[in-house]
Amino acid sequence: MYTKNGNTEDILWDVLVIGAGNAGLCAAITAAEAGCSVLVLEAAPPDMRGGNTRHTRNLRATHDAPTDVLIESYSVAEYFDDLMRVTKGVTNQELATLTLEKSAELTRWLGTRGVRFQPALSGTLNLGRTNAFFLGGGRTMLNSLCRHAINCGVEFLYQTPVQEMQLEDGFCEGVLLEDGRRFRAKKTIATSGGFEANLDWLSEGWGNAAQNFLIRGTPYNKGVVLKSLLARGVKSIGDVDQCHAVAIDARAPQFDGGIASRIDAVPFSVVLNKNGERFYDEGEDFWPKRYAIWGRLVAGQPDQIAYAIVDAHGLTRFMPSVFTPIKDDTIAGLAGQLGLDPAKMQATIAGFNKACPEGPIDQQILDGKKTAGLSPNKTNWAAPIASPPFYGFPLRPGITFTYMGVEVNARAQMLMEDGRPAANLYAAGEIMAGNILGQGYLAGIGMTIGSVFGRIAGEEAARALNRGLK
Repeated sequence: MYTKNGNTEDILWDVLVIGAGNAGLCAAITAAEAGCSVLVLEAAPPDMRGGNTRHTRNLRATHDAPTDVLIESYSVAEYFDDLMRVTKGVTNQELATLTLEKSAELTRWLGTRGVRFQPALSGTLNLGRTNAFFLGGGRTMLNSLCRHAINCGVEFLYQTPVQEMQLEDGFCEGVLLEDGRRFRAKKTIATSGGFEANLDWLSEGWGNAAQNFLIRGTPYNKGVVLKSLLARGVKSIGDVDQCHAVAIDARAPQFDGGIASRIDAVPFSVVLNKNGERFYDEGEDFWPKRYAIWGRLVAGQPDQIAYAIVDAHGLTRFMPSVFTPIKDDTIAGLAGQLGLDPAKMQATIAGFNKACPEGPIDQQILDGKKTAGLSPNKTNWAAPIASPPFYGFPLRPGITFTYMGVEVNARAQMLMEDGRPAANLYAAGEIMAGNILGQGYLAGIGMTIGSVFGRIAGEEAARALNRGLK
């Protein structure tokens, strides 16, 4: 490392990390612990730092026996089967297997760097075997890693959005900021997220429907780094219209609503479009394996809106929302409040109720309580919507992060269009998650990908610089 005038931008850093979320911090800490000088550039101000990590709750990790925060066991084989089911095989199986195997190290690695965990809370107990929950949530986890990074000598610069990645034949010669400053490093790790906050880019895959999307995550993920890399010969992975998209409350803000905007009513509800019609099996599988398909499903409906309808019993079966549900003593009255045709909604609910089996449902298992004669049928937890008062949640697609990104290898090196590894460029987190998530989602795996590949990127950058790994 050297400096001409004592200015940060004049230093040739060992490692430059773009993005101060989970993946970036894991990369920065790993490289710093190996003796590298590390600078982290973060587009957001300090109180908004960390991208979508601020909104997370947990990560999904394999384990062979119960731990202090995870019950029973969750094998790599089962984890892999779950991933194949939700992605329908659209994944790089080598990188997926690597991620799942290394997930076993994460709770200990993060724990020794200040992150604390807690058992699954009420309403998330079906994740107690697979997902480790952060004590205090993603923001507390983020703050713990930032403190540790600073203690390791990592330096941070906030409100430093990147304008251009300066590449020459796969070698990153510098990073140009919007304010005109230029930073150089021997190794650069991009962890800056996707392009979910760029509605115009989303429209390239979704058309005008994207203008009705709400963005659950940070407004700072505009895809500038990704677009610059792709324009300079880095190979892309994934499709522009593939993303983590969930059904969130239509009353949520345009940006940064976070996990609080999610509506978990779907498995125990009837979901109607604006025409008062059902359009998909609400009880297809447990919610953690299906919640991330519902944003896409709602996006395919007229005006990109839908409505989850539950009765007094159904309202008790899921985590409450921060948004007060719309309530009425009659189905017709609720329809009027939601702006739906009362006769049509009454007919749909009556037909659904008639098709439900007798007896109680069991929400702890795939209970096989399914409707008969409907298209589509509800295949689990089919209980009549019959006990007043009745409640409705308006739903819109909520985009968390996009899957199209840069292709990487098992060393977290970005690959160029001709297949060769970039000379000094690595990637971790959302910007490369599409290598593993071609479609679909498993609760908590986004954080797992970020942590695993953040560590790999930091290790490989340090190793290439001949720094000793501790």
